[in-house]
Amino acid sequence: MDKIGIGLLGYGTVGSGVGKLLKKNAEDIRLATGRRVELRRVLELPGFSSPELDPALVTHDVEDVFGDPDIQVVIELIGGTGAARDFQLRALRAGKHVVTANKQLLGQHGAELLETAEQNGVHLRFEASAVGAVPIIKVLRESLVAAEVSTIFGIVNGTTNYMLSAMSQTGAEYADVLADAQRLGYAEADPTDDVTGKDAAAKMAIMSSIAFHSRVTLGGVAHEGIERITAVDIAHGRRLGLVCKLLGVARLIDGAMNVRVYPAFLPAAHPLAGVSGAYNAVFLESEAFDKIMLYGPGAGSVPTASAVIGDVISVVNTAAGSFTKNCLCYKDLPFFPSADVVSRFYLRLHVVDRPGVLARVAAVFGEQDVSIRSMVQEGGGDAAELVFLLHPAREARFFAALERLSGLDEVQGEPSVVRVEE
Repeated sequence: MDKIGIGLLGYGTVGSGVGKLLKKNAEDIRLATGRRVELRRVLELPGFSSPELDPALVTHDVEDVFGDPDIQVVIELIGGTGAARDFQLRALRAGKHVVTANKQLLGQHGAELLETAEQNGVHLRFEASAVGAVPIIKVLRESLVAAEVSTIFGIVNGTTNYMLSAMSQTGAEYADVLADAQRLGYAEADPTDDVTGKDAAAKMAIMSSIAFHSRVTLGGVAHEGIERITAVDIAHGRRLGLVCKLLGVARLIDGAMNVRVYPAFLPAAHPLAGVSGAYNAVFLESEAFDKIMLYGPGAGSVPTASAVIGDVISVVNTAAGSFTKNCLCYKDLPFFPSADVVSRFYLRLHVVDRPGVLARVAAVFGEQDVSIRSMVQEGGGDAAELVFLLHPAREARFFAALERLSGLDEVQGEPSVVRVEE
């Protein structure tokens, strides 16, 4: 087969990047694959128009893509979990390979899609769904398939990393930085998935399923966002030698999986602390290789499009039957309860400044076997601010202590809590 026809579903930010890269790098792709990879059809969605596209390529009927025998690869970039799921399933059942960047769809319906691909002898590739241009899916599925990865730990959302970096550098509050990120195009008009951690959670579901060989869905990933992170906490962290990041963390603990997303303080000397702007970075840990760090742009039209094109080339260069078509989820591991995870915490309390308050706070910690590592008191007059760094403790114990502290008459307002990672 001298030609490989591409059907592209969606021509937005990433889709247009794919179209441009296919055209610009046509000769490089031919040399890499021995075939001419050509864009044959582009499905434009209602309300979208792409004047730079050749009108002969444009269709508003998806059947023009599925019914074209010269289209071997369908690239789905419309997003969402409704029409996108239907389109991917129909393409796979029609014997067409599928490449996608749709993290939410894979995080919720990955098992169904991968099983359908395997049943129909075609490939489903999704490198761009995890960390943009960073090739973590390929590394996990191919290079480290037998390495028994035990930990995935990193920054997997460019929007929140840009925002936290900006808050640290400028001292601005969350709302102001979010508005700036939207103006610059780093954040969507509706940033909910990013700032609440849902986007990162979908990525962690995909990566941990592959790394641990056991199915993880979006519903199995507890996630917290950055909405409650304040400039005050970031400033306190800086004075303590700490940098705030939104982390995706997946660990094997006693043969069970714990997969979460949460904001955390890292020591300033930690490699992830220096990852700024919209960049992403992920650590993989295993007894087989100790630690590997992957770093690069986590979002944007061209980086994501390049990952999509990489998947297309991989599909074209894969001989029939020589590459696994599922995510190797041959295990059924249990989930390790987050309440039993041992963590360190930063805690900031507003209290009435009078004798005996600190002793009462310390007594509550003692009752729950939570040990204080350090404490700083600031303020004057009738109120004070207490900033604690705590020794590692079971999270159930810490949150029980926090509930007790919140109920004390001397504690005012809502406590500020951030996990601390070594």
